[in-house]
Amino acid sequence: MTHNEERAHWVKEGAIGLGVGVLYGLTNTCVGHPFDTIKTKMQGQVGYEKTNMFQTLSKTLRTQGVIGLYRGCIPPLWGSGIYRSTQFAVFEAMYTYFDSPVGRHEIPGLAGLQLRVVGAGVIASTSRAIIETPLEYAKVRRQTQQTWQLRKVYTGFGITWARTIGLMTTYFMLVDSIRRHFPDLFKQPILGPFLTSGLAATAAWWIVWPLEYMKCQVQTDYGNKQMSVLQRMKFVVRERGGFFALYRGIMPGTIRSFLANGTSMIVMSYAQKKVSQMGLRDS
Repeated sequence: MTHNEERAHWVKEGAIGLGVGVLYGLTNTCVGHPFDTIKTKMQGQVGYEKTNMFQTLSKTLRTQGVIGLYRGCIPPLWGSGIYRSTQFAVFEAMYTYFDSPVGRHEIPGLAGLQLRVVGAGVIASTSRAIIETPLEYAKVRRQTQQTWQLRKVYTGFGITWARTIGLMTTYFMLVDSIRRHFPDLFKQPILGPFLTSGLAATAAWWIVWPLEYMKCQVQTDYGNKQMSVLQRMKFVVRERGGFFALYRGIMPGTIRSFLANGTSMIVMSYAQKKVSQMGLRDS
């Protein structure tokens, strides 16, 4: 679904997705990590509660230098390749596996969206959350200059799982819709994948951003550790300026999402085409 190449057996599609997904993950981290660091500091580090994106950037450069923007990049650098390749591998395998009358059933009112897109998205999201949670925990602890403990690596799994299901299922639904309704754009070699993935990922992040904010707070032990996620959200809304306070850090997050996911899809789409040209999809 994330490509227009002729499909192979579902197992082979999964294996191909695993390979090209590594490229997506590595590219994503290299391009987006500085913006992610700024976002994380704004959401979960003491001393950055009231700084905006530019103030956070300035303070980070002043106290840590440029290297501070890449603090904590090692876990996501190799981890992103793993969990993002897994999410694409599982999605492509399940999307192809569910190629049946039931899977191809179009959900009423959603402009031709098929059940298999949603089903594959939920399964792929779950596989990503299982792998991503400990890596995200290690990353945000490093970004906020805290130590991390091995026994706590699954801190925040519940909120990470909920965030990821909302994020990735929405992402796959939007990419599928763009692919079907704007085929000429989707087929363009550079601009097509860049805009498709960049816009889909950014829209999905906007939907789940309050959950991302809460995930960051839980994993950095920010504030009262005994508060539930719902209590944290109520506290932020009540004490930090209303509902839109839940969108703190959205600006660097938006820039990171659009640039990183757009660039990553260019790389992955190129790899998908190379796979077909090499005949690796042939029976």
